[in-house]
Amino acid sequence: MNFSNPSIGESPILSVGELTRRAKQLLEWNFPLQWIAGEISNFTRATSGHWYFTLKDDRAQVRCAMFRHKNQYLDWLPENGMQVEVRALVTLYEPRGDFQLGVENIRRSGLGALYEAFEKLKQRLGEEGLFDDARKKPLPVFPRCVGIVTSPTAAALRDVLTTLRRRMPGIAVVVYPTPVQGEGAAAKIAEALDSAAQRGECDLLIVCRGGGGIEDLWAFNEEAVARAIATSPIPVISGVGHETDFTIADFVADRRAPTPTAAAELASPDRRELAQRLAVLDNRLNRHVSRALEQRMQQLDYLARRLVPPAERLNLRAAQLDHLRQRLAQSAGHALDNRTAKLAQLGHRLDRARPDLSVHQEHLAGLAGRLQRAAGHGLVAHRARLEHLAAQLQHLNPQAVFERGFSMVRNARGEIVRSSATLATAERLSLTFAQGRAVARVEEVEREAEG
Repeated sequence: MNFSNPSIGESPILSVGELTRRAKQLLEWNFPLQWIAGEISNFTRATSGHWYFTLKDDRAQVRCAMFRHKNQYLDWLPENGMQVEVRALVTLYEPRGDFQLGVENIRRSGLGALYEAFEKLKQRLGEEGLFDDARKKPLPVFPRCVGIVTSPTAAALRDVLTTLRRRMPGIAVVVYPTPVQGEGAAAKIAEALDSAAQRGECDLLIVCRGGGGIEDLWAFNEEAVARAIATSPIPVISGVGHETDFTIADFVADRRAPTPTAAAELASPDRRELAQRLAVLDNRLNRHVSRALEQRMQQLDYLARRLVPPAERLNLRAAQLDHLRQRLAQSAGHALDNRTAKLAQLGHRLDRARPDLSVHQEHLAGLAGRLQRAAGHGLVAHRARLEHLAAQLQHLNPQAVFERGFSMVRNARGEIVRSSATLATAERLSLTFAQGRAVARVEEVEREAEG
């Protein structure tokens, strides 16, 4: 019989625990988190809250575990025979060496089409600009009334009311009841939003419901709800599902809250924070008022020290007036003396600058005699020259010629006739004599013989 030493040339011996640990690591490293489809069977709810079931199809099956901290967010309960899709991590349960899926999320089968429809509608509305920040309205800081669009039986309504009561109990609340899931829910939600806008009771609206699968939240992915939110004149906060849930209503709303409770917190100021702010402002105001009062008191003391009784103030003003009167009189006297002295100085300067008139008078008398003599001589010479020119002019005077018997003959055109050759028989002529004029007619013209 051949006995070999197992420790020579062989792999080290593993314990069962080490083997299952390595197998678990190998599975988890090579299989990422992914969606797996199948039918539920052997569904069990443990007292701890964990869910255990088998996921199977026509060829195989695998054990699944969904722990309480994961399944508590589902608002529906899986049942045996239900076709589902689970988002799970492939793993190994080490204590029993069982191959199983660690389920993170679960949804009913056929939701892939819903996600496709969701993405198409999201893209189309985004291209229309319904998601743009520019069209979104600001939320009022201190709303007087908040409207809640949700189901009256929903846990989300209780969460919102509790939060509003805790943060600001003075805010009025109006509930616009509507179903939030199921057939026709989207139209009802849109009608509730339109009703809130028409009634105008609120200055802020919250559209909310609790978490669930995509099919449970699908009413908030409908175009009718998106259009109603976009056209609402009242600012809208969307608080649908849990923090990881996103709907079309979230993108269209003026603000998106991860949960209904968070939506109530966005809609209402916190009275405790306001009280703290008021306390801080009150302290600042008190300090400011105290400083202002101290400054005014110091100013009042200063003014009080400057305050003078009316009689004393009148006496002071009278003394000032007497002093000013004296200064005025002295100033006037000094000014008059200065002007008198300056006037006397100018008189002396004027006397020194005054010319000797007797000398100028004698000079003027001599010039007058010379002028008179020169005028006499000039007058005699001009008279003699004038008489000479008059005699010459007398010789040239045509009147003198007329006096000697001559006359001047003019034709009908007023031209002087110097030759008989220019005359015609029967032509009228004008004759000018030394005294008077006459009109004659030519009877006969005698022309000088040409020679």
